Amino acid sequence: MAYRVTLIPGDGIGPELVEAGRRVLEATGVEFDWDVQLAGSEIMEQEGTPLPQRVIDSIRQNKVALKGPITTPIGTGFRSVNVALRHELDLYACIRPCKSYAGVQSARYQNIDLVVVRENTEDLYAGVEFEANSSEAKEIIAKSAGKINPDAAISIKPISASGSRRIIKHAFDYAVANGRKKVTAIAKANIMKFTDGLFFEVGREVAKEYPDIEYEERLIDNMCMQLVMHPENYDVLVLPNLYGDIISDLCAGLVGGLGLAPGANIGEKGALFEPTHGSAPKYKGLNKANPTAFILSGVMMLRHLKEFEAAERVERAIAKVIEEGKNVTYDLKADRNDPTAVGTQEMADAIIAAME
Repeated sequence: MAYRVTLIPGDGIGPELVEAGRRVLEATGVEFDWDVQLAGSEIMEQEGTPLPQRVIDSIRQNKVALKGPITTPIGTGFRSVNVALRHELDLYACIRPCKSYAGVQSARYQNIDLVVVRENTEDLYAGVEFEANSSEAKEIIAKSAGKINPDAAISIKPISASGSRRIIKHAFDYAVANGRKKVTAIAKANIMKFTDGLFFEVGREVAKEYPDIEYEERLIDNMCMQLVMHPENYDVLVLPNLYGDIISDLCAGLVGGLGLAPGANIGEKGALFEPTHGSAPKYKGLNKANPTAFILSGVMMLRHLKEFEAAERVERAIAKVIEEGKNVTYDLKADRNDPTAVGTQEMADAIIAAME
């Protein structure tokens, strides 16, 4: 039986990465029925929207999607196609593993194996903003007892008990399912006592339901320092939306950059897998981009589909190719101008050969 999966090539370097990743996934022997859907800046030129309704409908129907990076066109009314997908499909949990692979020349540390669990729908990224001098901004300023300058633009930071509970519970469930030992909740509750304070309060309640998993809390500023100094002390990190966005990039930097950082956006009714990096339009069509993050996102999808043996085979092959350092893209070479660097498709070929 073939898995019906929505496949979104994206734009910029997206189609090249998707082609490389598709070939690697098919080489596992797992059968896929790809439902190809177009989204992004290029489809915007044809249809007037970067996110046609049929893309959302396809993911709703298939429950699983694999997506290349997408450029959000300027002036479309979309803050981000990615954010729109998460909100439309209520993909509330963003999962971003950050793992060391031997042979990555740009890695700052070795033996890192962190997972960032980021809330996807609330916080400042909910997009509840009011322009300076708007009637809404003036109304809020009038109620601030002089704490807000009269010419300020306003962003609202919603943090709910229900939203906090489901993301923190997701982090604990992930820890249990993957043999993890500790969950660290991260916020700035000493200053934002009601919003971030609520996040920690809910965290303590949820932690009582998982007595075998260690639970701790860290302030976001201190956590940034701790991750740089002692990343080996941490396991699963759970954060509100904005902090999670920042920390996930920091953790990717520990292991060599966004080219090695896969991601998943998961909700009750669907899952969307995608690399965490952007579409890098200046590299479009050059067969130069590192496909690792996209292929590792496919590995996450395989595990979601419970194709664990296939997932392990692909990840082992990726690790082997990177450690050998021969058939890798320029960014994985010690010298980025190394003429022996291979292209996107050639690295995919090497990964497929390593699986065999």
